[in-house]
Amino acid sequence: MSQVVEAAVQQLQAKMTGAFDGVAKFVIAGEGALMIEGSTVRAGDDEADVTLTADADTFKAILDGDLNPTMAFMSGKLSVDGNMGLAMALGSALS
Repeated sequence: MSQVVEAAVQQLQAKMTGAFDGVAKFVIAGEGALMIEGSTVRAGDDEADVTLTADADTFKAILDGDLNPTMAFMSGKLSVDGNMGLAMALGSALS
């Protein structure tokens, strides 16, 4: 597992304020992927209800609160494949 994914797992786990009702995958281009299921965050590349893909800089900016995920999506820096409603719910679980 890359150091970027490892750090992202720790940072996302700390941000989880509630359980996520689904399975989400974050793909960090060139680094790997991580999974969110319920209130657990782990490295992995399994099937998911929604997959979000971004480069490492975009992903870090979103996690740090420097980039709004909606703006990242609208500007093409973040792609979403799958259940868009779950993607939006993920934002609530992480706030």
